[in-house]
Amino acid sequence: MAVEELPDIGIGTYENTDPEVCAESVATALNCGYRHVDTAEGYENERAVGEGIRRSEVDREDVFLATKVSPDNLAYDDVIDHAEASRERLGVTTLDLLYVHWPIRAYDPEATLSAFDDLYERGLIRNVGLSNFTPDLLEEAIETLDVPLFAHQVECHPLLQQDRLRELAREHDHHLVAYTPLAKGDVTEISELVDIADAHDATPAQVALAWLLSKDSVAAIPKSESPEHIEENIGALDVDLTDAELERIDAIDREKRYVDFEEAPWNQ
Repeated sequence: MAVEELPDIGIGTYENTDPEVCAESVATALNCGYRHVDTAEGYENERAVGEGIRRSEVDREDVFLATKVSPDNLAYDDVIDHAEASRERLGVTTLDLLYVHWPIRAYDPEATLSAFDDLYERGLIRNVGLSNFTPDLLEEAIETLDVPLFAHQVECHPLLQQDRLRELAREHDHHLVAYTPLAKGDVTEISELVDIADAHDATPAQVALAWLLSKDSVAAIPKSESPEHIEENIGALDVDLTDAELERIDAIDREKRYVDFEEAPWNQ
């Protein structure tokens, strides 16, 4: 029996490319309570992620495993072939969630998404995801897909709150998965988070994650390689922010996007 719901907090693996470090960090995360693991073919660590799951004390059936198809591989036949290759590298029979990593380069709504529909119908993936879509591209994709959209993964944190995309997640009944949820570590410099953390005997990272998890349909995938930070991040589940504290974070009007490049869809 596979995990049917998306766990609130997952372990991100971007840039975790040393095979041993990656496998150990995934195993550590699962052993301390994480049940959601996020990777991508573009991260070049799927074999290590699969090894980490096998190395952990947690059964594969209890892990929600997500990966992504890179933007150069989004023609119909390529999607099918690369999904199969990801399954093989991860050492699993089924992917719990497969994302379109970026709607750029080879992305074509009809061809790309029909491949995702077919993978779903064949039972090779349990859920369809999109990543880094603008609101307009997201709504176009939802209209094009035959199967329900399960998740949309985007950068999201107190300095990039993504109000419109969170609103669309509620409207269309899918999850918003927040990557870079700790603003590349800059959450420790956000005075509002530091103040609130002090009041809870928590860390600013835990407060940032607790704020995200307080939002409807939002999950977060902080990345970490150290056991200390892996345990710190999941401790966010025990931080209960007050309405006033949530509103104070909501009111942050400074904005910074950390993952950005000329080809990104919001720059077109």
